[in-house]
Amino acid sequence: MPSPSAATRSPALHGRDTEQDALLRLLDAARGGSGGAAILRGARGTGKTALLDLAAAHARGSGGNGDNSGSGNADGTRDTDGVHGTGGTVGTVGTGDFVVLRVRGTETESHLPYAGLHGLLRPVADRLPALPPAQAEALTRALELGAADGGLALPAAVLNLLVAAGGPVLACVDDVHHLDAPSREALFFAARRLAGEPVVLLFGADDRGDGGATAPDDIPAFELGALDEEAARRLADDLVPGLADDVRASLLEIARGNPLALGELAGSLSPEQISGAAAPPATLPRGGRLWRAYADRLARLPRETVDVLLLLAADPGLETVTLAGAAGPECALTALEPAERAGVVVHVAGAGGGDMDGDGDRYDFREPVMRTVVYAGASLARRRAAHRLLAGMLRHDHQRLRRAWHRAAAMDGPAETLADELSSAAAEEESHGGHPAAFLAFERAAELTEHGDVKAARLAAAANRAWHAGLPRRARSLLTRLQSLTISEEVRSQAELIRGSLELRSGKTGSAGDDLMAAAESLLDRDRGQAVRVLIRAGEANYLAGDNHRYLDMARWAATLRRPDDPAATQLMFEYLAGTAATFDGRHREAADPLRRVLELAPSVRTPSVLVWAGVASLLLGDDAQAVRLCGRAVETARARGAVSTVPQVLEFMIHAELWMGRYASITASAVEGLRLAQERGRPNSAGQHLGWLALTAAVEGDAETCAIRAASAIELAGAHGVCVAGALGNWALAHLDLAAGRHADAAKRLRTTARADGTNGHLVMRVMSTPLFVEASARTGDRERAGEALRVLDRWVGSTRSPDRRALATRCHALLAAPGDAEEYFRAALDLHHQGFSEFETARTQLLFGSALRRNRRPGAAREHLHSALETFERSGARLWAEQARAELRGAGEAVRSHRPKATEKLTAQQYQIARIVADGATNREVAARLFLSPRTVEHHLRNIFAKLDIRSRVELVRLMS
Repeated sequence: MPSPSAATRSPALHGRDTEQDALLRLLDAARGGSGGAAILRGARGTGKTALLDLAAAHARGSGGNGDNSGSGNADGTRDTDGVHGTGGTVGTVGTGDFVVLRVRGTETESHLPYAGLHGLLRPVADRLPALPPAQAEALTRALELGAADGGLALPAAVLNLLVAAGGPVLACVDDVHHLDAPSREALFFAARRLAGEPVVLLFGADDRGDGGATAPDDIPAFELGALDEEAARRLADDLVPGLADDVRASLLEIARGNPLALGELAGSLSPEQISGAAAPPATLPRGGRLWRAYADRLARLPRETVDVLLLLAADPGLETVTLAGAAGPECALTALEPAERAGVVVHVAGAGGGDMDGDGDRYDFREPVMRTVVYAGASLARRRAAHRLLAGMLRHDHQRLRRAWHRAAAMDGPAETLADELSSAAAEEESHGGHPAAFLAFERAAELTEHGDVKAARLAAAANRAWHAGLPRRARSLLTRLQSLTISEEVRSQAELIRGSLELRSGKTGSAGDDLMAAAESLLDRDRGQAVRVLIRAGEANYLAGDNHRYLDMARWAATLRRPDDPAATQLMFEYLAGTAATFDGRHREAADPLRRVLELAPSVRTPSVLVWAGVASLLLGDDAQAVRLCGRAVETARARGAVSTVPQVLEFMIHAELWMGRYASITASAVEGLRLAQERGRPNSAGQHLGWLALTAAVEGDAETCAIRAASAIELAGAHGVCVAGALGNWALAHLDLAAGRHADAAKRLRTTARADGTNGHLVMRVMSTPLFVEASARTGDRERAGEALRVLDRWVGSTRSPDRRALATRCHALLAAPGDAEEYFRAALDLHHQGFSEFETARTQLLFGSALRRNRRPGAAREHLHSALETFERSGARLWAEQARAELRGAGEAVRSHRPKATEKLTAQQYQIARIVADGATNREVAARLFLSPRTVEHHLRNIFAKLDIRSRVELVRLMS
């Protein structure tokens, strides 16, 4: 029998931390004798059944994973009652002795009184004799005859039978909105009276907004909305490991956060689609459960209502005023009433006057997945008619792209005319973020174009927009289509530029350098400014690859291209190249003038990239605070212009400055955001760097497990894409962890790789930035010669700046290599410089080293002053390993030092202890993640390890232990 494919695996729940925590708390309370009830309410496929499965699995003691697609049990099977609604299951769990009962309501039995109770309670009907005779008789009549006399006897019997079922009870009622009304009311009666009883009652209910089967307000309810983008992405990766980025993005766009939709889409993929070789699905699978369910709901609506829904599906941004104009004010709004009553659409209040995109009132689908079913389910003729109608109503200038899109979709004119209209409108919508996406508009225009050169230009424009939209595979696919066309030199150079940019951010950095240099050369005669801009990108490719020699060769060639009459923007770029090249060549004093001219020229050039170049210039000049400010402005500008895909790269330079300033909390926040955006926008080369920075912050905290995972990921990405800087960061992080744990020889060995200057296995900037760590490790192992060589390079970099933070680190290195009689003077000078700067953490590191030196020189009193200050900073920063070193030094200086932690938690890492403390205060996984700049998945991973290390099973036990 073949093994199940990746697309059919039962993945862990994602994005439902709050609900999971609540259900587990209910189960814990029931074990203690006082349960309760909860309603899980949400659209079809949002995971109600998965959460009920999870609760049942924990009650049975398996603690299995739920299936976030909302189908089946935790072990991959489906209970009989889940299909037919006529049975229940009974189970036990360890010492809890839980009885698990389950039933699912079905429309076919909703008219049969007490069919739901029959399905749920039949497995424990043998306990009926334990009830008072009147109650037993009433419940027996209901279960056997479907009849009851009314009054309290029957609902009281249901409650008492659950209590008498033989231990803690979990009763799960799925699709309660389809349960027959008498059963539903009896169960709600019991649900209100579970305080002090060892029973948990859970209900799953569709929220269709139609007012039907509304659960009572006095039973706690959880609204299951769409998964956020991060949770949906994790679910997709669980369903189909190795999914191409573009394919994943397409699935997420169609599923719109619905787990079942994502599961059905993933299950429909062919091997070619999974790899990205074939186009991904455009709609939900027509034979799937969701498609059938939505199609059935549409079939129950009047034809004129479905016609208006098609207009909404054809234009996601359609305002009510435009809709009314298209279908007639009375006709449109009246026709929508049945859909609104049925919960198919909802009215969305706008922020403005009503005729600007996104500002006016509008109607939208309550369940976003319904949009694709409405559109794809309509005939081609009906779709074209809808587009033609919409094109006629979109008359404003700001609606030009939408109007052209609808005209093209309706084929309302000659193909070439429509293509010209569409490409012209798309070219003006540089930051357009609505419908349609600019790359789709250019692609459609190319399809309508016969002339080869014009067609090629439009495909290249589509590729460029797809790349900026974070769809690198789509961009590559569009570029591939150019190969079958005869193209001009101009289009060829444009394609080389796009291909080089793709390689720079998501491919091989070596290939990126070649492509970008070729593009720059071909652009020189037509657009010198653009050519120089491309040279800077080529230089960035060399920087990422750690190829310092090639960077210098490129900069020397660029210098020969300068002209006295260059405009300010071009002058600024030449100065930037000259300043960075001189810095990388060790000519720091020579670098200062061009870097300062970059800052002088920056105010006269109004482009976001100039802020980044000015930030880098400030960074190389040692003005880290200004570099952070400039990069912050660049991030804000990029967001305002809709260029979110550039944010990860800007954050890389911001983090460089924050590191010199010792702002590790800010580094974590910036790197988490950078990693998220890089993954979302298909920029793995940037993702590798952010993983490296996150590995370093984990090392500072002493979280060895997280550091190792992140560093390994960064090093793997570095190897796959030639991003030497990411690999150097990963090694630096692991070396920091080694040094913090006292493994000096291991730290020195790792950093020797980073310290190589041959341009293959090292990285110049990372080598300089990690020098303080390397000098410390080498000094401890007696390798003073290598330490001295590295320090001389650091001195040249630092000496050209006025940064007290950097000069303090260099001075500390001199203290570590100084003769015993001179070391104290260097340490005091380093501390004086630290106090003028920003980095509390590095100040504490210097105090630890100084205190250790004083203790070894038999001056324990003087040592304790510095060691106490260091320990306070390390504990405040959560730097567990460094705090342990400080405590050990204090004990060596004759002072007894104890940890403030509960003894039982001493085996936890610093981050695990921090998470445990916050969870014990009542925070959910998502709240912990937000406070610590982690993903909920990482918090979940740590919490499992915390429970294992502390030998506990629940949050209740954790609260007791932490208190």
